[in-house]
Amino acid sequence: MTEVAVERFRALTPSEFFYRNKELAGFSNPARALYQTVRELLENALDATDSHLIKPVIKVIIKRDEVNEKLFSVSVEDNGIGIPYTHVPKAFGQLLYSSKYVLRQTRGMFGLGAKMAVLYGQMTAGKPVEVVTSPMLSRRIYFFKVAIDVKTNTPRIVERGSYVKGSGWHGTIVKISLEGDWMRSKSKIYEYLRRTAIIAPYADIVFEDPEGTVVYFERSIEKLPVPPREVKPHPKGVDIEMLKMMLSSSKAKSLKEFLVREFQSVGEVTALRIISEAGLDPTLSPREVDSSGVERLVEAIKSDNRIKPPKGDHLSFVGPEIIEAGLKSVLRPEFVSAITRRPSVYAGHAFIVEAGIAFGGEIQPSDKPILYRYANKIPLLYDEGSDVARKVVDSIDWGNYGVSFPAPLAVLVHICSTKIPYKGVGKESVADVPEVQKEIELAVREVARRLRRYLTKKRREREEAERAVAIVKYIPEVVRSLKKIVHDLREDMVEKELLKMVNMRLSTLKINSVDEVVKSVE
Repeated sequence: MTEVAVERFRALTPSEFFYRNKELAGFSNPARALYQTVRELLENALDATDSHLIKPVIKVIIKRDEVNEKLFSVSVEDNGIGIPYTHVPKAFGQLLYSSKYVLRQTRGMFGLGAKMAVLYGQMTAGKPVEVVTSPMLSRRIYFFKVAIDVKTNTPRIVERGSYVKGSGWHGTIVKISLEGDWMRSKSKIYEYLRRTAIIAPYADIVFEDPEGTVVYFERSIEKLPVPPREVKPHPKGVDIEMLKMMLSSSKAKSLKEFLVREFQSVGEVTALRIISEAGLDPTLSPREVDSSGVERLVEAIKSDNRIKPPKGDHLSFVGPEIIEAGLKSVLRPEFVSAITRRPSVYAGHAFIVEAGIAFGGEIQPSDKPILYRYANKIPLLYDEGSDVARKVVDSIDWGNYGVSFPAPLAVLVHICSTKIPYKGVGKESVADVPEVQKEIELAVREVARRLRRYLTKKRREREEAERAVAIVKYIPEVVRSLKKIVHDLREDMVEKELLKMVNMRLSTLKINSVDEVVKSVE
C-alpha cells in the first residue's frame, strides 16, 4: 500500500522569515550587505538628530578584522537623543519593533534596517551587536551586547552594564561585525556618503575606511529642516482592515465622535455625511459596527469627493536654501537653484516633491543629466533606470532650456511622504504613480526654466563682451582718424578715455577689464 505523504505546517517568526530571505532587505551578498549596514546605521543616526533639532555630528568607521580579512566591523556614532536603556534590547534584537510606527515622516519605516544588519552579522560573523547609548539628561552611559533569537524573534542579552557619565555627551554608538566586500562596495559607500552630504549639508560627517583614509564632510549651513510631527490618518488612506483595527481600539463613544477624533480633515458635518451615505447610525458605538458596516463606511469615504485633502504637517521637507547649500558644497557648480512644491496627495497619502538643479563649475559633462534621487532624505543609488524621476528627467527636451549635451548638468529630486510608493522591499526606486510623476515634472521644469534664464543672460553678456573686444581693436584706428581732424589731439589721453568707457560698460557685466574679456574669448 502506497504511503501518503503528510504536509507539515508551521509558522515562521519575522526573524526566521528574513533570515531565509535576507536579500529582500538588501543583504543579498557581502558587498551589498556592507553598503546596506552603513546606510541603515547612518539613517538612524540622522533621524536621532535632525528630527529633534540637533545639528548632527556623526562618525562612521569601517575596520577590517585583523584575523579574518573577510570580516569587517561598522561603527556609527551620533550625538542624538539616545535610546532609553529599557528599549535597547528590543530596538536591536527584535525585528518589526520600532519607534517609527506612527504617522510621521521618518527615514526608515519597516523596523527592519539595523536589525537586519544585526541578523546578517550573526549569520556571517557570529557576533552580537554592540550598543553604547546615553539619553539626553541621563546621568549614566549604558552598554549592551545583543543578539537575536531567530526562533522566537526576541532579543538575547549577551552582556550589559552602565557607568556614571563624566561628560555632557548624549547619543548612541552602534557597532556591527559582519562579512563584507570592501573593494566591491567602496564606490557605493563613498557615493552614498557624498549624496547624504548633499541632502544634509547641516551635518558634520567623518568617515574612516578600512584602508585608513579619513574623509570629512563639513557642515556648510546651520539651518535645519523643520522636523515632522505626528498627525492623525486621513480617511482616504485607510482600507477595510485598518478601519476595523481603529474601530476596535477607539475610545470614542459614537461613530460620529470616532470619525471626528481619529481622522484629520473630518468635522462633524463631514462625519454625518459619510455615516449617512453608509446607512449607519451616528450614535452607534464603534465596537458595534459589523463587517458589512465597515465595508460601507470605506466605500462612502472613497466616493466622497468633498473631504479635504491631507495636510503636510507630518512631512519634513528639506527646503530650497538647504538643497542649494548642499549642491554648492559638494558639486561646486556655477549655477544652482531649488524649489519645494506644495503638498499633494496620492491614494490619501500626502507627499511633497522638491527639485534642485546645478550647472557648470566642477560638474563633469555627461551625455544626459546626472540624477540625484532621494526619498525621505535617503539617497537612492540602485535601480535608477526604473525610477519615476529618471523617466521624467529623460523625457524633458533640455534643448528648450538652453542645454545641449554633453553638458555639466545635475538634477536633484526629493520625495517626502509617510508612504513612499517604492517598487520593491529594497526601497531603491520609486514607482511611476501619476500624481507623483506630475509633481516631479512640474518641479524639474520650474528649476530648468530658472537655468534657462541664467544661460540666456550669460549668453547675452558674452555677446556684449565680444562686441566690446571688437570695439577695443578699432580704438587705435579711431584715434588716428581723430588726429587728422584735431591736430593738437593727445592720442594717449583719447585712447585712455575710450578704454575707460569700455571698461565701465564691462563692469556692469561683472567683468573686471578688457584683458579679461580677450582672455575669455580666446
